[in-house]
Amino acid sequence: MASKWWLMLPATLCEIGWALGAKYAQGPVEWLATLVLVTLSLGLATWMARTLPTTTVYTVFVGLGATGTVLVDIAFLGAPFNVLTLILMAALLTGVVGLKLYSSSNSSSNSSSGSSNDEEASCTGSH
Repeated sequence: MASKWWLMLPATLCEIGWALGAKYAQGPVEWLATLVLVTLSLGLATWMARTLPTTTVYTVFVGLGATGTVLVDIAFLGAPFNVLTLILMAALLTGVVGLKLYSSSNSSSNSSSGSSNDEEASCTGSH
């Protein structure tokens, strides 16, 4: 089964787009575009979570979306920037990358020991 991690990029871009749209949309076309981006971002995240660890997908998705939204807000929309913002974003990304790496190494050790993804399915309540 092919990995769907490549979908994280368009999902993150849609996440950033709808977060900014929720703040700046004024007319019906802008609100419709925002709703389309919400649907796409959550749809892509859901699609990834069907074959990848749900908790990791969600954490990476939200972490990258939050970081991207802050960066776009600072770079293009005049939000104030300070060193604490940079430190906190670095801490967030360090946690996201660490969780992704841990999840990858943990799932490869589970598959080599003969474990299946049934444990995660029962933890999330999806059977």
